[in-house]
Amino acid sequence: MTATIVTIGDEILIGQVLDTNSRYIAQAFDKIGIDVHEMISISDDRRHILDTFSRLQDTTDFVLITGGLGPTKDDITKKTLAEYFDDTLVSDAAVLLHVEDLFHKFTGTRQPLLQTNIDQALIPSKAVVLHNEFGTAPGIWLQKNNTTFISMPGVPYEMKGLIDNVVIPKIVSDYERPYIIHKTVMTYGIGESLLADQISDWEESLPDFIKLAYLPSPGRVRLRLSARGSDKTQLESALSAKIEELTAILGSAITGFDEGETIEAVVGRQLAQKNLTISTAESCTGGKIAQIITSVPGSSRYFKGSIVSYAKEVKVETLGVSEQTISMHSVVSAEVASEMAQNVRRLLKTDFGIGVTGNAGPASDDTTEGIGVVFIALATPSETVVARFDFGQPREKVIDRAVNKSLEMLQKEILKNVE
Repeated sequence: MTATIVTIGDEILIGQVLDTNSRYIAQAFDKIGIDVHEMISISDDRRHILDTFSRLQDTTDFVLITGGLGPTKDDITKKTLAEYFDDTLVSDAAVLLHVEDLFHKFTGTRQPLLQTNIDQALIPSKAVVLHNEFGTAPGIWLQKNNTTFISMPGVPYEMKGLIDNVVIPKIVSDYERPYIIHKTVMTYGIGESLLADQISDWEESLPDFIKLAYLPSPGRVRLRLSARGSDKTQLESALSAKIEELTAILGSAITGFDEGETIEAVVGRQLAQKNLTISTAESCTGGKIAQIITSVPGSSRYFKGSIVSYAKEVKVETLGVSEQTISMHSVVSAEVASEMAQNVRRLLKTDFGIGVTGNAGPASDDTTEGIGVVFIALATPSETVVARFDFGQPREKVIDRAVNKSLEMLQKEILKNVE
């Protein structure tokens, strides 16, 4: 089965809003064995929407639509859906009651609804209403020939609630689908071309129902194996056997297995499982490592806190970095990064401490190191490891790579040194 995701909104097309909805929907559909073949962003224009629906009709099993269901005049998705299905809008009593409840809870009063709020309860008469627990605009489920159209609000948390609680359960209940199982092997320290050469015979031996993809990033390559078929037990058994063979070939170059999770989620789980804690001392990354770590639910189990020592005086007075060390080596140095990691670990009483200092640009600090140079130190219960990186430019790339590399170093140290 296939799906196409359509996001509607001029704010996406002009770059004012980042489309995170498509990624979330694609991941959710992949887990239930439905292939997303296309992602489209279109304007809030009646003709554009109608033409897109017509083009997709009977070419895909599902059209997932987000955006344009709000109370304002530029939200035209609902009206356009009714037109496409040769339908009329009717008021749904259950939706209207839900809108009233939300409105009164939000305002704390029993004032009459505005007409725009009342109109949120208007639904195409042929539609199945999808209850939106977190907002006033319900989801809409419509069928035409061989294609199901599912329209949802563009607000991410409302869309996620509908996908997780309504859309996916309904599809799982109503449709037979193949199984798709992904296993991702994470490797560290081997370039993509060398890795491909080392496992070429193993890759040739993969059965037709298992596909391999290389996902390279600085310092590491993820190998994603995807198995598709009707027998889940057979797929899992075949994947396990091939991964066992791969482990024998690559050995210590494999640093872990990623089940579709972000590195911060993987590291967080490893820390929690081992009852370990982490703190960060950040300069050029400005607290972004802490932000990424704490984006994972439950991170309070292992993350104690961060000291963002952007200015030299904060490094010295708050973090306790030696002025002599800075004078001898400059603020962008292995020595300063090491003291940052060691001191934040001591101050916040954690098992690990990360220290990061560097030149993200566009201007350079009072140092001989060039723009893009970053030192990352990791203080562990037994030692402090520090590495120098040159991430180049621009500023955003330097910061993002420093964050990612810090987490990679932490993960490698957890796997290497902690029983």
